[in-house]
Amino acid sequence: MRTVVNLTQQSVIGEIENVLDTYPYNPYQQVFAIPDLRQELISFVIKRIPCFYVSMSDEQIPSEAEKESFANYKLPRQPLEQQLHLQNLIHQGICSIVQQKSDWISHHLCETVQPGSEPSHWFG
Repeated sequence: MRTVVNLTQQSVIGEIENVLDTYPYNPYQQVFAIPDLRQELISFVIKRIPCFYVSMSDEQIPSEAEKESFANYKLPRQPLEQQLHLQNLIHQGICSIVQQKSDWISHHLCETVQPGSEPSHWFG
């Protein structure tokens, strides 16, 4: 028996990882390590691209434990223009979400204590 599987989300997640790796850790990678904001970025991109489906036999469909490996799955060879469009959407999503949620992000990231700004207890 064959099943239709949507591979768009897994491919988008992999590309988001690649794009976020080009951004500084603080604040961008920190911000999108927050599950709700990561999901918002995924949704932002997926709403703006066509979905890609593939038909797989039951033996090919990954188990729950193997689904993480699908995040590295690439959509069929994308022309450079499509690849750049996807990356551009990810950059737009990052900017849009950071801009919309800037107050929340500032408050949330300021709550985490930076190691260098904590008073030293070494002297007793």
